[in-house]
Amino acid sequence: MQLEAAIQNTINVWLNGNYDQQTKEEIQNLITKEASTELTDAFYRNLEFGTGGLRGIMGAGSNRINKYTIGTATQGLSNYLLKKYPGEKIKVAIAHDSRNQSDFFAGIAADVFSANGIHVYFFSALRPTPELSFAIRELGCRSGVMLTASHNPKEYNGYKAYGADGGQFTSPDDTMVMDEVAKIKNIDEVKFERDASNIELIGEEIDQLYLDKITELSVSPEAIARQKDLKIVYSPIHGTGITLVPKALAQFGFTNLTLVKEQSTPDGNFPTVVYPNPEEKEAMTLALNKAKEIDADLVLATDPDADRVGIAVKNNDGEFVLLNGNQTGSLLINYLLTAWQEKGKLDGNQYIVKTIVTTNLVEEIAKSKNVEFFNTLTGFKYIGHLITSLQGKKTFIGGGEESYGYLIGELVRDKDAIISCAFIAEMTAFYKDKGSSLYNAMLDMYVEYGLYKEELVSLTKKGKTGAEEIKAMMEKFRNNPPLTLGGSKVKTLKDYELGIETNLDTQEKTKLDFPKSDVLQFITEDGSIVSARPSGTEPKIKFYCSVNAPLADKAQFKTVDAKLGDKIKSLMADLQA
Repeated sequence: MQLEAAIQNTINVWLNGNYDQQTKEEIQNLITKEASTELTDAFYRNLEFGTGGLRGIMGAGSNRINKYTIGTATQGLSNYLLKKYPGEKIKVAIAHDSRNQSDFFAGIAADVFSANGIHVYFFSALRPTPELSFAIRELGCRSGVMLTASHNPKEYNGYKAYGADGGQFTSPDDTMVMDEVAKIKNIDEVKFERDASNIELIGEEIDQLYLDKITELSVSPEAIARQKDLKIVYSPIHGTGITLVPKALAQFGFTNLTLVKEQSTPDGNFPTVVYPNPEEKEAMTLALNKAKEIDADLVLATDPDADRVGIAVKNNDGEFVLLNGNQTGSLLINYLLTAWQEKGKLDGNQYIVKTIVTTNLVEEIAKSKNVEFFNTLTGFKYIGHLITSLQGKKTFIGGGEESYGYLIGELVRDKDAIISCAFIAEMTAFYKDKGSSLYNAMLDMYVEYGLYKEELVSLTKKGKTGAEEIKAMMEKFRNNPPLTLGGSKVKTLKDYELGIETNLDTQEKTKLDFPKSDVLQFITEDGSIVSARPSGTEPKIKFYCSVNAPLADKAQFKTVDAKLGDKIKSLMADLQA
């Protein structure tokens, strides 16, 4: 078996270095089996500590999630904190989800922080990601870590790093942390010896504080009081949502919650699903079956770390339909602005936020209500950073991104499925109280603002060769943009990596006021948009397609929707030609 010299050198370091025997045996077994592909993928690079932290497959190796890559990341983060806050008693918070080994990796992170003299608030049991963000802010921490791989398959785990505002690190701090992690060249530089005096357990007291403050955000308590027996089905998909979503719904005033029992026990093997992802219809199957059984008004399902939520509602034919992230996000913003307006709370000082790949319908709704809106790059950390920068100057009502992540209010700085579940239920009660349904509220929204249809098309390219293929595809699109998409001329190319918007008719270039990001957007004459970007957390290149058309009447929804679906297929066919 012949491996590249650099890969073999890294393997030798792990076999001869200060690593435990179990790790060395795992590597030796792969060598004995001559598993060159697995060895190459496990050792061809150091698992990159990116702008959001780490995410990868669990196992032995420099490109895997294990005690040593988690320890190295935490030592680098500790070094950053000690340099940034010299002479200060630094505090951090740590939480973990239900994934296999998440609790173990959380313990490793606590060991390393404590050994570096940093005080750790350690959640005594699994908790959702947004509660960690809340705890960082509430407890005056300088940083925090969440052990989760979000909605990835069961073999993955990850490490989300947060700054003092409760949001994931943004520039320049993200680069500073990454640099500190990269500086660690030897595992002996990592302090693994726990100092128990620096670790303090937290739990239910933070839960209650968080729930109380969420409840204060409620806009339509009267509607909930009248519709408190709204039939809600909820699944945590074997994750952390079970700790807080039922309590949040109860505290808002909902009394008729049905749990999907088969998915209510936290389990890192996710035994009832292929992917623990509420974007996948398959993951929602048990919840939909329960909803049909009891004739529910609303179906909610959260991912393992409970920062994202998928929903289903009944259409006018009595069938349960899944809403995508753009539909739910648009409904939430439309509801919030409508409810705030009805209460006379809109005074021109409020704003909402979305990302550049999220539906422009949100923008149209905000304009109609004279509410300021902002676009940010993809990644909720940019929304969180904006909220922090405007804190005390303007009031954030809500916002989100197409990937099923939303936030209402300023309590946290990450997407929050706990708050979102409570407000989606409140929104359902609000419309039911007016004699409508969430589905009809969506159709009414489309009649008023136009029918916007979005679709995400992902191409998976695994391993080293896959990463190279994705890079080559982006270069091709960048240097040779398509002339037409879906039968309409491409008139604008936005290149967020170069920070340039180009009018393809005149070749006139203008500067884009965004941080650098490897995203390309093609905008056609008829208003269709295709955005291409490599995923930051998965081996995928993603294409976000958005098309729209007027909807004169609710009865025409299915016809117009089908035509827009055909248009998206045409867009993608042209792009892949």
